[in-house]
Amino acid sequence: MRAASKTLTSLVQAAAPALRESVIECFGTAGVRTITTDLKAALAAKIPGEQERLKKLRKEHGSKALGACTVEQAIGGMRGVPAMLWETSLLDPEEGIRFRGYSIPELQDKLPKAKEGGEPIPEGLLWLLMTGEVPTSEQAQAVTEMLRDRSKLPDHVLKMLSCQHPDTHPMTQLATAVLALQVDSKFAAGYRSGIHKTKYWEPVFEDSIDLIAKLPTIAAAIYRRAVHAGLALIEADPKLDWGANLAYMMGYTDEGCLEMMRLYQTIHTDHEGGNVSAHATHLASAGRRSLLPGRTDASSPALSDPYLSFAAGMTGLAGPLHGLANQEVLRWLTDVRQQVGDNVTKEQLSEFVWSTLKSGKVVPGFGHAVLRKTDPRYTCQAGFAQKHMPEYPLFKLTALLYQVVPDILKQTGKVKNPYPNVDAHSGVLLQYYGITEENFYTVLFGVSRALGVLSQGVWSRALGLPIERPKSLTMAAMEERALQLESSASI
Repeated sequence: MRAASKTLTSLVQAAAPALRESVIECFGTAGVRTITTDLKAALAAKIPGEQERLKKLRKEHGSKALGACTVEQAIGGMRGVPAMLWETSLLDPEEGIRFRGYSIPELQDKLPKAKEGGEPIPEGLLWLLMTGEVPTSEQAQAVTEMLRDRSKLPDHVLKMLSCQHPDTHPMTQLATAVLALQVDSKFAAGYRSGIHKTKYWEPVFEDSIDLIAKLPTIAAAIYRRAVHAGLALIEADPKLDWGANLAYMMGYTDEGCLEMMRLYQTIHTDHEGGNVSAHATHLASAGRRSLLPGRTDASSPALSDPYLSFAAGMTGLAGPLHGLANQEVLRWLTDVRQQVGDNVTKEQLSEFVWSTLKSGKVVPGFGHAVLRKTDPRYTCQAGFAQKHMPEYPLFKLTALLYQVVPDILKQTGKVKNPYPNVDAHSGVLLQYYGITEENFYTVLFGVSRALGVLSQGVWSRALGLPIERPKSLTMAAMEERALQLESSASI
């Protein structure tokens, strides 16, 4: 703690007067909550202790094995190999995703809300992801105000979006707009001016908050100008939070829709670091600095700023097997309704599902690479639907599928997880409130995912995490190693 205190003291001394006061205000021993409403100050207070924690972990346990990689795992993309540090979330096969140790039901209870009994506001989750602490209402409100102050989109970005080819996919437009913002990157400017590597996290934080603040405006502009062929843009409502303003700027004012968008933007933020969008963002931003003296642990680092890194993640999210999955679910549900109608029985639905499987197709929205139970993100969306749209035909069909599909998939003996995932329900909520443009759904996913991957990006620079640089092998090299192991074992 002494080393951490010295580091924090140097941060305090170097900070501007207003920031210094906030940092001092939140400084304390381990276990003491930060009381400042300044997110950057709260983060600065947390970093020294976490840096020391990482040094200790590496020094005392660095030689201990977390797991081994088999030939099958190497060929299969290293799936499930525990080999990556990711602080903001952890995916448990039984309990589902946990953000900073909290399950989704716990966060629905603990995070600040826009109204009593409503859904948590994403700003509260952003505070949690950055600091590891559940914020007070005042702290979450301070994040809302900070994002609002930074939300104005430069004219050149709006002009660029207005010049897009009419057939340009919304995800392409999102990535392009993010890249257009990169001209104002504080990290890129700081790196050019020679900022010390121990200070990298500060301009990365500034870029990340600037980008998060502007994403709802970008998404709304894409929705109204591209998806709806030139509708006028809507100014943000200064009384609304970040998530609700996204729906409002898209043109939706129903309170239920605002609540749905708060829910959607909260539960899609993060899903460990190995998925495509998270990992691509991380790899593009990865650096080289080690926290241990004399160690240089990375080769070929990128150290791209948050704009470039997030754009890399979004091009991954745009893939049909990642962010577009909810579209596939929705199209399949539409096909079910067309063939069996809205008043289908469980028996009729079972026949349709079996017919789908026997034709060589899968049932979209069911199964997960890691989870072995129902995705808690599905569960919370189902709870929202039961509260706000209990008689909606698509919801009733989705609920009936939940009763039918898992048992059928179990009978096939080929599925490790026969339960529904988040994609089984998210499109249903959007459709109910009139957001029917399926090719736009991944943009909403991307806006949410920014909270998680950019928060981790700040910590990656604060902790000096290097790029993952696994050793690649040819098939001949794998064959040779396998034979050597067999020979050693037979001696």
